[in-house]
Formats: sequence, C-alpha cells, structure tokens
Amino acid sequence: IILHNGKSIKTTNQFLMLKFPGVRTYIDPLTYEDPNQAVHEFTQEIDVSFISIERIIGAGEFGEVCCGPLRLPGKRELQVAIKTLKAGYTEQQRRDFLWEASIMGQFNHPNIIRLEGVVTKSKPVMIITEYMENGSLDTFLKKNDGQFTVIQLVGMMRGIASGMRYLSDMGYVHRDLAARNILVNGNLVCKVSDFGLSRVLEDDAEATYTTRGGKIPIRWTAPEAIAFRKFTSASDVWSYGIVMWEVMSYGERPYWEMSNQDVIKAVEESYRLPGPMDCPEALYHLMMDCWQRERTNRPKFDEIVCLLDKFIRNPSSLKKLVNSSHRVSNLLVEHASVEGDCSSRNQTVGDWLDSIKMGRYTELFMEGGYASLETVAQMTSE
Repeated sequence: IILHNGKSIKTTNQFLMLKFPGVRTYIDPLTYEDPNQAVHEFTQEIDVSFISIERIIGAGEFGEVCCGPLRLPGKRELQVAIKTLKAGYTEQQRRDFLWEASIMGQFNHPNIIRLEGVVTKSKPVMIITEYMENGSLDTFLKKNDGQFTVIQLVGMMRGIASGMRYLSDMGYVHRDLAARNILVNGNLVCKVSDFGLSRVLEDDAEATYTTRGGKIPIRWTAPEAIAFRKFTSASDVWSYGIVMWEVMSYGERPYWEMSNQDVIKAVEESYRLPGPMDCPEALYHLMMDCWQRERTNRPKFDEIVCLLDKFIRNPSSLKKLVNSSHRVSNLLVEHASVEGDCSSRNQTVGDWLDSIKMGRYTELFMEGGYASLETVAQMTSE
C-alpha cells in the first residue's frame, strides 16, 4: 500500500508512477483499491440540471453520444459533448465507463480533448467533454478530400504530435492512436481522444485476437506490441506514423483490403505503406522513421514536433513529392490567395494565415523570415 495525497492506493504488478513536486505524471486509476476514488479525485461532478441534451451525434462503446449546452453558474454557456451510459449496466461497466474520465481528467493540453466533468449522482451516468464541431479526423478528411493545403495538413499533424508529446511526458501510453480517435474543432485544431480504448478492446471491428488473448488494432500497432504486447511511447510513435499516412491520404484505410493476418506478415517481412499521392518526400521519410523495426531507432514525439515546426516555418522543404497527381489543391499556398487577389495586397502574413485557419503559426513564419506575403509567394513558386 502506498500513500498518495494522504490516501492509500493499492499497487498492481505494473509500475506505479508517483507524483513528485514539479513533475506531472499519470496515475493509472486501476491502481486505486476503490475505482470510485479515482473518479472523485480526477473529475468534477456536474449537476445534471446544468446540462441540456439537444441531439444525438453518435454511438459510443457504452451508449449514445449527444451534444448540447452546459450552463454552469457564473460561467458562459458552453457547447459540450455528452457520453451517456446506457440503462441496464453492470457495476463493472459503470467502472469501465468512468475509467476514461479518470484518465482524461488528469490531462490539460490544447491538443488533448478536455474533460468538463461527470454526472454520477443521477441517471444516466454521463461524461461531459468539450464539443468538437468537425468530429473524427478520418471522417472529416474523407468529406474534404483534396481541400487542404499541405501546410494545413502538417498543422493538423503537428497538433496531434504535440498532444502525444504531452502524454508521453506524463508517462501515459495511448495504445490506440488512429485518425478515428482524433477529434477536430472548427479551427482545424486536432485533439487526441478515446482514452478508454487503451485497455483491452472487445468490440472493435479493427481489432483481432493476438496470441496472448487481448484485442488490438492491428493496422495501427507496432510489431513488438502485436507480438509481445510491448506498448510504449515508441509503439505510439509507430501508430503516429500511420496517422500521418491517414492524414496525407485523406482518410484512406491503412493497408486497404489486406486482412489483419496479411498485414502482420507483410510488416514482419519489412513491407511498409507506400507514400500517399501528393505526399512530400520529407513527410514520407518521417513516416518511415516512425516505422523502424527497432523501436529505439524511432524518433521521440519531441523530435517529431520540432521537425514539423521546421516544415511549417519553411514550406519549400515540402515541395519535392513522392508522387504527384498534379492536383491543384496540392499547392503549399494557393497562388491566387497570395498574389492574384487585389484585396490581399494589404494583408499581413498573420491575416493570411488567419484566413486559412493557420493563425497560430504566425510566430513560426516570422521567426523563419517570412514577414510579408511577397516572401511567402516566392517560397511557394516553382
């Protein structure tokens, strides 16, 4: 038994990461003798009267996912997503449902889905999170095939990598990083979600049985995690490489119609996904680095974020493509938006980046010496 914040915690076979002064670390709710204790410690109880369910937006593992306004006293009204636990649940299902909230409540980062609170004192039991207007990344990309500049796509990847760097620094391994588990808001900011699926997956169509009994999403999972259930931040990096491929292919299914067993065999024989159409060589090289067989050779999330920042500061480094379809939307910057539109002549680089929902990268452009639209236009000309 170990004391944490004055309370006893039952340790399990896995290593328990304790909180030290000045160091933020993730604590597995399973290490609590009473799982409800973790819910109380890491989440905020919300009175159900403050929540209005307006419409159903999807189905979750445990019940419906809805959205509506959250009206907390003294705070502005906030649109939220509401996960509900369906009626007739067992105590174990209730624990599993709230387990995700106990994880999410420990995180605070702009690229991690934010937990607003839980409803446990009335039925249905609910998990309340921020609402992401554009839904899951894979579906969003499929609906908008070819509609984004490469820099916008790199901005999405950068956000995901930043969220994963934070989780890695916290000592948390996601295990199910995939475009379907990334949510996108109205400003194209991507946030990592679905932490409840980092346990054994029971009803996932993308999962298959491993030799050790559990279910894991084969197409996104590193070879050592499939063979030996060795899940680490390095196996999350492998999954991140698959997410990069999904982004650049606008939501294409990894390995297409290959069976899970064929995917396992092909990867073991050193097959790797080919570069998507119109994918810059530099991005494909990063994907391939993420798919190194030896996990210690894969880049860390911190290195990935730094590299993507360099690409955003210097888009000309993304000009050389693996293969090109000559699709107009592949241009790093649409020339019309920089050179052809008379009204853009008085715009600043910040104004232009705001217009394509990339305003958060203004400082990076300035640091890279791109202080005017003229320099941006030259940067993207052949």
